[in-house]
Amino acid sequence: MRSTPPPPARRWDGSPLSHRVRRSLHVSPDGVSRLLRCAQSDRCGECGNRIEWYHRGTQRQPVRLHPHELPAARVPASCRWHVSSGVAYPAGDGSSWCRLPHAVVCPARDTPPPSPELMGLRRSLAVNTRRLIDAGAFTPCPASPSSPAQRGDAAACRPARPVVQVLYVRYLAARPVDEIQCIAQTRRRHRCTNTLLSLDAPAGTWKLVPATVTSGQLALPAAVMAVYDLSAIPYGEQLRWRTQRCLQHAASPTAADLAVAEWEPFDPLRHHEYIHSRLPAIARHPRSTGRDRQGARP
Repeated sequence: MRSTPPPPARRWDGSPLSHRVRRSLHVSPDGVSRLLRCAQSDRCGECGNRIEWYHRGTQRQPVRLHPHELPAARVPASCRWHVSSGVAYPAGDGSSWCRLPHAVVCPARDTPPPSPELMGLRRSLAVNTRRLIDAGAFTPCPASPSSPAQRGDAAACRPARPVVQVLYVRYLAARPVDEIQCIAQTRRRHRCTNTLLSLDAPAGTWKLVPATVTSGQLALPAAVMAVYDLSAIPYGEQLRWRTQRCLQHAASPTAADLAVAEWEPFDPLRHHEYIHSRLPAIARHPRSTGRDRQGARP
């Protein structure tokens, strides 16, 4: 099936008409950057299956979609998405095909798909996850238990997805603070393995604050949450965290990004399960001095 009809081969008077061959968008193998701003291919950190990153509407928030289109009749109306001009919208576009959020069919999630038609897709993704694990190509992220009693006191004080305040905006991180990875590309065209947290740079502090966004929203009733606050460090350091680059690649702006920054704008209503009412346990680095640095390290 062609998305556009073929152009006419001749003009109205019968003379031949030449056309330029249309080329699809792709990344040059000789280029420095490996990052496409729309439909960037990636793998789910929980199940290892392929996903595609898009910006969501006018909010410009990243969203993960299943890489293939599905018949709209098989997908509930509340789960239908469509892509227009490289931007994803949470609704159908009236066609017989639609896109689907990966979270709906992710086999690592406990919530089953909302319709029986999507169970087969989820089973096939689960089989692919098992194949990747058996082949050693994927290591699933450890699932966090549902209650502090199951996790233990030490694990309960280390949020798997902490709330971080950068440039007076609160974001939900994709991983613990000391594991947030640089997104720059190395000379070997791999993702940098350095973390943002470094002994050579100032660190943030953990604080208990009302469970709200930074501004413009009322607090939840009698709720406080732990926030890793970077507001006290210099502006350049906060900008480095926001762009998710290590010290080495922050000093070299010519290095390309290999992934999208994993910050998700924090919403206390949508992300209420990630709200922690206790400060994380203080972990001292082996190279740190005996001086008390309470809250400086997660």
